[in-house]
Amino acid sequence: MHLVALHEVGSNNPDGVEIKKKKDPVTHIPLDGIPFHPYYTVKDIVGVIVFLMVFSAILFFAPEMGGYFLEAANFVPADPLKTPEHIAPLWYFTPFYAILRAVPPLFGSQFPGVVAMGLSIVLMFFLPWLDRSKVKSIRYRGPIYKIMLALFIVSFVGLGYLGLLPSTPVATIFAQVFSVIYFLFFLLMPWYTSIDKTKPEPERVTG
Repeated sequence: MHLVALHEVGSNNPDGVEIKKKKDPVTHIPLDGIPFHPYYTVKDIVGVIVFLMVFSAILFFAPEMGGYFLEAANFVPADPLKTPEHIAPLWYFTPFYAILRAVPPLFGSQFPGVVAMGLSIVLMFFLPWLDRSKVKSIRYRGPIYKIMLALFIVSFVGLGYLGLLPSTPVATIFAQVFSVIYFLFFLLMPWYTSIDKTKPEPERVTG
């Protein structure tokens, strides 16, 4: 899906310049484009090195990270006669786990919650087609998109926190509110990105 979106919709950049509009008449290479090597290769190598430094530090010095990487329950001897009081997934699954629990069961089945959890992940793959803004850089976007993005971030962090907590009536209500905001960010995107007032689209900067 990422490759399809990259070829069909194109990538963005902080300056918001659409490099496909103006190409060299002979080579048909975008005039504002830069070669993959050495620019992107060096950038990716730096990113990989930083990642490996953090990864190695966690692996060798703090593999459990307080129970957020290797769950504390993994170190408790198994007891078939005792059920854990609270089962929580790893921290990076907690937002989606909270969405699963926020959906009420249907005829005693949690299938609607599973569908909602799966849909919350699948929607991310359709972002390039849901976004109808004339500019791709957030620097040139209007206030509506920025407000919606802020609400999405708050809802995602809130869902992540609620996924760590035991299920209570109050926590379920908050999870339902955050879940609605989460889905509205994607489902309403074709509408609010098309009406949002954007700054003039930047032109080509190279000579």
